[in-house]
Amino acid sequence: MNKEYDSIILSTAYRYFIPFIMIYGVYVLMNGEYSPGGGFQAGALLGIAIVLDKLVWGEKAILNISGATALILAGIGTFIYALIGVLTMVFKGNYLAYGVFPLAMTEVERHALGILGIEIGVTICVMATIIVIFDSLTRREE
Repeated sequence: MNKEYDSIILSTAYRYFIPFIMIYGVYVLMNGEYSPGGGFQAGALLGIAIVLDKLVWGEKAILNISGATALILAGIGTFIYALIGVLTMVFKGNYLAYGVFPLAMTEVERHALGILGIEIGVTICVMATIIVIFDSLTRREE
């Protein structure tokens, strides 16, 4: 979106809703192992918060992540997911068997840390993919 929608209703609603959407996205990410939700849902929430920012403010958006930057972020998220899986195999475990990490923690803590790493990678990838799709659909042709 290149131009902003100059509306007091949209800007007021934006100021109240976007922080809560983003905080809830982080909450879903952090509690994804124990409750419904996780990386995909958190990425969708964070991606939609950024899309709403771009819809309301256009080029002057606070969270203005371009499509090229988002594409790089999607690759980084996929790399994080794959790296954690490969590291488990390097330490003589099965793919995504997080208990084999050589960290000074209990096996349950290592498992929780591995799942959190996977969910962070998925969150970054999903968030960036939503931004790339939105940017592709709203891009102006020169």
